[in-house]
Amino acid sequence: MTTMTRRSTLALFAATPLALALAGRAQAATHAIAIEGMAFSPAEITIARGDSITFTNNDSMPHTATFRSAGMDTGRLSQGQTASLTFANAGTFDYFCAVHPSMRARVIVAG
Repeated sequence: MTTMTRRSTLALFAATPLALALAGRAQAATHAIAIEGMAFSPAEITIARGDSITFTNNDSMPHTATFRSAGMDTGRLSQGQTASLTFANAGTFDYFCAVHPSMRARVIVAG
């Protein structure tokens, strides 16, 4: 039989909020966006803050995913190439292909 001392009881109660905070913290996820048919698919995606998106160019021509307001860019991706971007801030971020500016899409980062 185990006897809980006052000290071990206090230690347990002191550690509980930290354990709950760590347990409640979700792992960052990686999402995929395909670039094909002169479009981003999906055209709109909602992710959590800290998540990443991997862009894959499946078209035969080069493309970018350029986020002016977030100051991020995949750089020029040739067919089969990928690039990943991580979103640290909450908000709505519109992006486009710098090579084909009519290609547009949106990332929503939940706080």
